[in-house]
Amino acid sequence: MRSIWNGSISFGLVTIPVKTYSATDRTSSVSFVRIHEKDGAQIQYRKICELDGEEVPNEEVGKGYQAPGDDTIVPITDDDLSRLPMPTAKTLSILSFTDPDEIDPLQMDKAYYLGPNGAAATKPYVLLREALEDHRKVAIGKVAMRGRESLAMLRAHDGALVMHTLLWPDQIRPVTGVAPDDVELRENELTLAETLMDSLGELDPAELHDDYREAVEELVAAKLEGEPVAPAAPGTSGAQVIDLTAALEKSVRAARGGGEADAEAESASVTPIRGRKTAKKGEAERGAAKKSGTAAKKATETAPAAAKKAPAKKTASAPKAAGGRAKSASTARKTASAGTSQKSTASKSAAPKSTASKSATKKATAKKTAAKQTAAKKAGKRSSA
Repeated sequence: MRSIWNGSISFGLVTIPVKTYSATDRTSSVSFVRIHEKDGAQIQYRKICELDGEEVPNEEVGKGYQAPGDDTIVPITDDDLSRLPMPTAKTLSILSFTDPDEIDPLQMDKAYYLGPNGAAATKPYVLLREALEDHRKVAIGKVAMRGRESLAMLRAHDGALVMHTLLWPDQIRPVTGVAPDDVELRENELTLAETLMDSLGELDPAELHDDYREAVEELVAAKLEGEPVAPAAPGTSGAQVIDLTAALEKSVRAARGGGEADAEAESASVTPIRGRKTAKKGEAERGAAKKSGTAAKKATETAPAAAKKAPAKKTASAPKAAGGRAKSASTARKTASAGTSQKSTASKSAAPKSTASKSATKKATAKKTAAKQTAAKKAGKRSSA
């Protein structure tokens, strides 16, 4: 790391030679150059003299002081500035030690690391650092850097001394007209806000990074490779009227439960109407299939019953022919035999299908047997006569 200023720290009769290093790096932030949109060429800024309109080279550029509200410009040279009485030139003169809370963060300007300059400066450097850490104090003083005097705060940080240049009190603008008038707050709102503060926990600096810079770098890489630029994600408007208490409660739940709120929202999703129509259509198809199966079953059960009724009628006609027309016993036996064979065939075809057809076959067989016995008796009587 290259030092940008060499000076010393002075408190009482103790002087500590130090080297100054810039503590911040602004080169990593996003910066753009101005170009001519017509041809993409970069626009140059030239120093033009207002009197003759000619470009002025850097070696001819000097300093001048113009008082506020006055058009007169007074030239000031480096020799003029070097003759000014500036006791803080090249020295950070410590004026007092105070609590860090006494310094308004609005006054903080730039930060610099201070390191000991030489072996002789090591011990007083460490002594001042340890004293600031043990007493939890910061040092306030004045320092002149780069041609101007500034307030400065000195504190211990991570084993080193850090100097923050401060703005002068009159450089801080008043807050008049910025803050709102008195607003009435309810007790539960304040309690929820404090609970939310506690629930968010501590911040890990290692997790912080510049999302905007990364997005710009990805955009530039895509343009160089000729790839299409991804559309920006839709944003939400910040000017929304909300229920403050409800928003605080949801924020506390989200901070405590992590992703439980998202899971809860997903589980409470409503089934689309199209899904319901599809379900009803499926139920209708299943109902139609069920009705078709029932009809087929009924038709199957009706076929054996019809087959059973047809032989029964033929069998019933056999006894009538045997008794009414007084045929011979042999004819009656043949007829009865034919009826029996038909009954037997009907019974065999119907037997495997239902218990009711078996019962009907048994009844028909009993009737046939009774008719056979009656016909035999009549034939016997006729032959004896």
